[in-house]
Amino acid sequence: MNLWPASHRGKASLQRSMKDFLKELLETIAVALLIFMALQASVRNYRVELSSMESTLMPKDRLVVNKLVYFHLNTETIDKYVPFIDIWKDNETLFPLHPPSRADIIVFHFPKDPNRDFVKRVIGLPGETVSMEDGKVFIDGDKLNEPYLQERDNHNMAPTLVLPNSYFVLGDNRRGSSDSRQWGQVPLGNVVGKAFIRYWPFPDLSLL
Repeated sequence: MNLWPASHRGKASLQRSMKDFLKELLETIAVALLIFMALQASVRNYRVELSSMESTLMPKDRLVVNKLVYFHLNTETIDKYVPFIDIWKDNETLFPLHPPSRADIIVFHFPKDPNRDFVKRVIGLPGETVSMEDGKVFIDGDKLNEPYLQERDNHNMAPTLVLPNSYFVLGDNRRGSSDSRQWGQVPLGNVVGKAFIRYWPFPDLSLL
């Protein structure tokens, strides 16, 4: 049986306590980093700067944007890494959850300047034809019901085909919005995600 002076036993106990503390600290930091990285990959917050989405969104409203909901894979990329499976069409885009849907409010990199982010509403989907007559929107010749609008403008637009993997977007404030009517469609690759919560101002907290 080995006997150690009390001072040695106290020192050894202190060292073990320090090691346990450092281990727990490192584990906590690692978990916090993983959570931070997961949040960064899945959500992002934005502040509305302009009035193009009034009265749905107002300037200075703050939004949470879901970046994962439109996650997609191109079949060419899948074929590159899994060459022995061929169960889909060539150059098809697969959405594990779902693609952007009509009336979704999305945040995207402005096609003319990717350093700027815009927020608009999805109106036309890939393969559809969008037109406007006296401010009324038509999809493939059928008038679109838009309950989110408070007023329309008198804009007219010739039938426009929405390209594959692209989206025709409009602001809810049609009189004060620069959108697909002026600068064209939004490629899927420019879409950041779906705005799904307005968290500020707090009294207006709501799901979008």
